[in-house]
Amino acid sequence: MEVSVIIVNYRVRYFLELCLRSLLNALSDVESEIIVVDNHSADGSLEELTPLFPTVTFLGNDENIGFARANNQALRQASGNYVLFLNPDTVVPEDFARHCLSFLGQTPGVGGLGVRMVDGSGRFLKESRRGFPSPWVAFCRLAGLSALFPKSRLFSTYYMGYLPADATHPAPVLSGACLWVSRAIVNRVGGFDEQFFMYAEDIDLSYRLGQAGYLNYYLADTTIVHFKGESTRKDMRYIRQFYKAMSQFRRKHFHKGLPAPFNITAEAAIWCRAAIVAAIRAIGIGLAGLAGQKAGRREETVRTWVTGDITEAGRLSGMLARTGQRIVVEEQEEAEETIYCEGKEFSFRQSIMRLEADAPYRHGRQVKFHAAGSRSATGSADPNGRGETLVFKE
Repeated sequence: MEVSVIIVNYRVRYFLELCLRSLLNALSDVESEIIVVDNHSADGSLEELTPLFPTVTFLGNDENIGFARANNQALRQASGNYVLFLNPDTVVPEDFARHCLSFLGQTPGVGGLGVRMVDGSGRFLKESRRGFPSPWVAFCRLAGLSALFPKSRLFSTYYMGYLPADATHPAPVLSGACLWVSRAIVNRVGGFDEQFFMYAEDIDLSYRLGQAGYLNYYLADTTIVHFKGESTRKDMRYIRQFYKAMSQFRRKHFHKGLPAPFNITAEAAIWCRAAIVAAIRAIGIGLAGLAGQKAGRREETVRTWVTGDITEAGRLSGMLARTGQRIVVEEQEEAEETIYCEGKEFSFRQSIMRLEADAPYRHGRQVKFHAAGSRSATGSADPNGRGETLVFKE
């Protein structure tokens, strides 16, 4: 077995369906297995998707055991020479596996491999490649210096903004949303540290790969969509979990041997940042609520442009018209929403390329993806909010 793909799912049934359809295309000529661990989604994920994907192994948990534990659960039964940890809210192009396996096979000393990622509105995701959050790097990020000087090698090491996003290069920290590693290496350094329930476990694994003498790489030759955060509500619980993970990582790797005043200050800075983010988020939620009250609850008909595979676009347009909530328009400029339809004449790779070329974030336009044979269109233009799925009946 050449590749084992491990996906942890939590309440993102339609995103997972889209991900699996794109992944099966990308693995069509690769000896592979796909293992999905469902962390007690209770949204019909297992019941609905198991019959649709008979070649995929689905494991169901009775509770949400967290991202790290669920990945390790699947890792214990994976048999591939390479392991790909992949988020369910992703879309991969047809040449994704070919590019990644070629790089892994031809690059000596490689540890982990990540790829170029864009969000659901076509923006490049800075977390595609990161520097280690050393005390100085963490200070620059927490103090806002990396945001003020995004291209600075001195102040913006965390997101490596001084390096071009379209060039392949070593990257100390890779995202757990899409992380390749050989089985032999992961056996040597261990899987995810299960003290991290969610967040920072990818930073920790990347760090351990580097400590073991391997070099992690960011591959710019292939681009995937990561809708980002669909399994997580961006509420106060999320903020607490995120900064708790940052604190855990700091205490694990950057605590011993440092003066007590430094450790106290570093810990205080993390939670001070958490408090600021929480306050900003609370104000944002309040303003959104007021705007919603002024706008009322009236549902407006959305002008939608459907493009891509001609057959699937025609099929989808008919289903959209029957909902009464969408008006299908002839020109993209007239639309508030675009739906890219994958099919025989229009691939997932072309959909991703069109997403980037159209840059819908510049126009405030919503975007969704539709896969051939499915009865849904799914997307998320806001990385801090939840996505939207349209479900149709034939």
